[in-house]
Amino acid sequence: MEFLKSTNFSKAILVGISLTLPIIIGLKFDFSEIALALAFGAFWSSPSDISGSFRHKTIGILFSIVLIMVVSFVGEYLTTFTMWLLLLVLGVLAFAISYISIFGFRASLISFSGLLALVLSFAHEVDRLEIYEYALYIGLGGLWYLLLATLWHYINPKGQTEELFKEIYQQTAEFLEIRGKLVGPNCDRDQLQSQLLELQNDMNDTHETLREILISSRKSSGRSGYQSKRLLVFVELVDIMEAALANPVNYNKMDALLQHHPEFIKDFQELLFEMSKQMRLISEAGQNTKKIPKNNALLPLFRNIEKDIALLKSSGKPEEYEGYLMLQNLLEYQENQIEKIQKIKWLLRNPNPRELTFIKNDVAKRFVTTQDYDPKLLVRNFSFKSAIFKHSLRLAVTMIVGYLIGVFFDFQNPYWIMLTLIVIMRPSYGLTKTRTKERTIGTLIGGVIAVAVVLITQNTYVYAILGIGSLVLALAMIQKNYKTGATFITLSVVFIYALISPDVLTVIQFRVVDTLIGAGLATAATFLLWPAWEFMDIKGSIEKSVTANREFLSEITAYYEEKGKLPTSFKLSRKKAFLEMSNLSASFQRMTQDPKSKQKNLEKIYELVVLNHTFLSSLASLSTYIQNNPTTEASSRFTTAAKHNDEYLGHIISVLQRKEHNPTAIDVTKKTQFFKQELPKFTTENPDLPASVHPKLERQFQEAHLVREQLHWLFSISKKMLQITEKVHFG
Repeated sequence: MEFLKSTNFSKAILVGISLTLPIIIGLKFDFSEIALALAFGAFWSSPSDISGSFRHKTIGILFSIVLIMVVSFVGEYLTTFTMWLLLLVLGVLAFAISYISIFGFRASLISFSGLLALVLSFAHEVDRLEIYEYALYIGLGGLWYLLLATLWHYINPKGQTEELFKEIYQQTAEFLEIRGKLVGPNCDRDQLQSQLLELQNDMNDTHETLREILISSRKSSGRSGYQSKRLLVFVELVDIMEAALANPVNYNKMDALLQHHPEFIKDFQELLFEMSKQMRLISEAGQNTKKIPKNNALLPLFRNIEKDIALLKSSGKPEEYEGYLMLQNLLEYQENQIEKIQKIKWLLRNPNPRELTFIKNDVAKRFVTTQDYDPKLLVRNFSFKSAIFKHSLRLAVTMIVGYLIGVFFDFQNPYWIMLTLIVIMRPSYGLTKTRTKERTIGTLIGGVIAVAVVLITQNTYVYAILGIGSLVLALAMIQKNYKTGATFITLSVVFIYALISPDVLTVIQFRVVDTLIGAGLATAATFLLWPAWEFMDIKGSIEKSVTANREFLSEITAYYEEKGKLPTSFKLSRKKAFLEMSNLSASFQRMTQDPKSKQKNLEKIYELVVLNHTFLSSLASLSTYIQNNPTTEASSRFTTAAKHNDEYLGHIISVLQRKEHNPTAIDVTKKTQFFKQELPKFTTENPDLPASVHPKLERQFQEAHLVREQLHWLFSISKKMLQITEKVHFG
């Protein structure tokens, strides 16, 4: 049921309507070639209709329309060229169209539309129409699809936003659940941290898309109550992720301090799991306010832990006082999370707008990541240092080879090989290999199913229904499950060809053979032709992430020293740190998919990624604490400690940039001595302190404990990162 409600399915239905309606009408009134051009235009312009603001989608589709018109016009002349001229024009066009991807993800889908038009120009020759007329009808087909997409947007304006919120609620729930598992002393923390890295990457992608929709929509269409409230919900979700990532305790130290109190671990896990459950229930509720969960289960768990921690404090045992402070800080973090979950529920119940403080447009729009569309990018990336340049050149050469193989061996449809290439080939080896495997398996499964259907029936009406139905399902599933999508693509192609070709089994045979050849060429080309191994580029990702963490540390230090209203620059630096960490995690995941021989220094680089993530986790702990608690005046020792951490990060960046050949010339001993002597870890010298401490002084002890723990942790992490960075030789 959820699948039928998804935007992927609704888009697939739109594409199905935009294709079938012109063809049915064209067959009825005998203008089939015009109908086919309209259908091609609608189909080729649809890839750029992806999640994002309506304005950006519209612009993307319009650019796709212009591109496919130009490519279709030129493409229809290709078969009239001599072989050498055809190969030259094919290569140049393939490179130029693919190179558009330099302008980002939406541009890469516009590029895919152009490549589709180029390849399928080999499949259809204009008969009744002039070539310029055919190109114009292609453009009209694109506008026809844009009309349908626009109508659907106004019919269901909240659909895309609600689906993304449902997704981020579920991701947040999973994030909280993993954090709950991490509290346990007997868990596999390395594996759980790895899961967190992957999940954080997915969450950042969803955050970025929601940010664009919610903020860009307000910029283009003005403020609406729905969008403004959802933006407030989104802000709470981002804060929940930061607080969930925050690690106010050292797990190993907590294990040691609480080995005699396992009940606290169990209680905290139950609380985190309940918060996770609440987020899942919010996801299931959607816009139905009656289904939004109440706090009946959440608050008693919190009160129970609060009471037990108070008992631990009153025990009067000095050796347990640090454990009390640690648990109290951890509890306050969870209290902050509960408040945010409660606020989300309140916002979703549609409170009176007068009770809300909306976010100003000029502040909100600064958080949208804008794509650089400067034409100078084309010149700057025109070299073998650019992964997109290498991919575009690789694709162009491989398409020429694929076409030559198809012509030389006299295949039925040589363009199927090229079609497989543009669908499978990606800039990275790992993604190309994965898509090759899934495409091959999907094609084989689809071929087997198609043979079974053909042997059972030869009814053309059955073929027509199965062909259109398979195409809709393929388009709906291609993003979520590529293997299943590839199966339905094969079925749709076979059944559509079965309507015009009596020898269906031969069509299936050539479809499978052409796919296998295309898949083999794609894998071989990505491995042999100007390969883009991730170990050559991951240094830049590490450098950007460390730099972003350094900026975030600087903002935290400044705010802790100056207090007052939280500046926008603080939130921007936080967003950038999270985003660059996500990019680094994605880069490392691609590296693990490269051949073993190309995974140079994998273990050391993984250690750097984890340490950098832990560093950000510690920063998030400080950030969350100082935002949500009154703090004392920052001491000179805090400033010095923050400066030492900043210097270490600066030296790490210098090593990555190879600007400094002897970074260990910094006085490590002096810095280490400072942390030991001037900023010793928290201890309670007075044995009567736990029972007699004043509440105000106790709050200062909590602050001192958390801040000192985090400063020590940051120092040890940055020192270790520098040591590893010095030893690793990046390609």
